[in-house]
Amino acid sequence: MKLTIDATAREQRRLEGDVEGLSRKRREEERRLYDGSVGNARELQAIRAEVDGLAARISRLEDRLLELMEELEEQQGRLGPLEAEAAEARAAVEGLLRTDADELERIERDLGHLQRDREALQPAFDPQLLALYESLRRLKKGVGAAILKDGVCQGCHQKLSPMELDQMKRAGGVRRCTNCRRILVPG
Repeated sequence: MKLTIDATAREQRRLEGDVEGLSRKRREEERRLYDGSVGNARELQAIRAEVDGLAARISRLEDRLLELMEELEEQQGRLGPLEAEAAEARAAVEGLLRTDADELERIERDLGHLQRDREALQPAFDPQLLALYESLRRLKKGVGAAILKDGVCQGCHQKLSPMELDQMKRAGGVRRCTNCRRILVPG
């Protein structure tokens, strides 16, 4: 909007300059017309035509100048609410950035606590099981183990057949989903 206002104001200044220049030229021609320095009738007629032509051009430029002044006033009237709206938007963005920064800080703090808890629990697990879990976690988008709930693997959401469930119960050891190969934890 400010660019539009600036362009309109520039156009207005240009037209004001044009009007001033043409008015000056008109005054000079009128002075020549009436001061008696020109005696030739044809030349006086040409000067009169020039003065009339200048008056018509000045009138058209002044009409356009009035239109531009009205446009500029309207644009400036719209600018205030737009600037207020932009200020509100900037304040909202700043609020979101502060909220995001606070949230990120909280997440990083929670992540640090969880990592310490994880490190404290690791000695209780078999190193081979941890290696399998880490390998699966890298392959399965961060989820190496899943809960087996009501015969459904919560990692891939596939229902295991009763035969597969029975074989898992009898086999013992590490249970893995036959579909996604994640480690299954009873739920």
